[in-house]
Amino acid sequence: MADNRVDLYLQPIVGLPQRRTVFYESYSRLRDETGRVMMPAEYLTVAEPEGLMTSIDNLLLFRCVQIVRRLAKQDRKVGIFCNVSTSSLADETFFPQFLELLAANRDLAGALIFELGQAAFDARGSVEARNMGKLAELGFRFSLDKVIDLDIDFQDLARSDVKFLKVSAQVLLDELTETDDGLVLRSMPDLAAQDFASLTRRYGVDLIAEKVESERQIVDILELDIQYGQGHLFGEPRPIRDAVLAETDPPADFLRPTLRGRTSRRA
Repeated sequence: MADNRVDLYLQPIVGLPQRRTVFYESYSRLRDETGRVMMPAEYLTVAEPEGLMTSIDNLLLFRCVQIVRRLAKQDRKVGIFCNVSTSSLADETFFPQFLELLAANRDLAGALIFELGQAAFDARGSVEARNMGKLAELGFRFSLDKVIDLDIDFQDLARSDVKFLKVSAQVLLDELTETDDGLVLRSMPDLAAQDFASLTRRYGVDLIAEKVESERQIVDILELDIQYGQGHLFGEPRPIRDAVLAETDPPADFLRPTLRGRTSRRA
């Protein structure tokens, strides 16, 4: 982090069936001293217990704001999903800085969507919920990914300004089961499978089928009336160009408060 070996990757999210890019999801990728790219599964085992997730989230947020501004200059109506951890939402050092940056960029609220996992959302405490509310008051929206439980409290999602649900294509297809009344989802046997997406939309929530790997999956997904897709079939996460990355680098002292706090705490 201190040596700025953190790259920004973007993966397209497409509208279906046209497959036109309508959003991107952003990812941080770290490089070690040799330049080898470390995947989240590797560096999170160190970052989370060391309390460094807030610094990673802060850098990702800053870069997402810059990328959204760059896209707006090109008149590209494309939003970006930016991951945020519940530890960042609850961090008393990080969150005020996070909120200040977003308050200064609230004109981007329609193009910046904050994403957290379903399990993290369900386990959020009062501080995280209150700080999510502060972001919602500025006009920002939320997305849940890693959704594996489709028996969802949609009123809770609506109250929390969650506007997108990402469900793995395979999880969706594994949920399908045939009954005497037709195709249903195992989690919601009283609802026709093709009505699930329209149910979520009644609560202002759009479904995104993620981890789409094959054309066969697309056929089944379209039958479920799902309007967005994400996965290697549409495009892998790719690093933004070095020249663009340099434009999104924060000021030298941007990460210092969160990094300093972790360093002194560790010492």
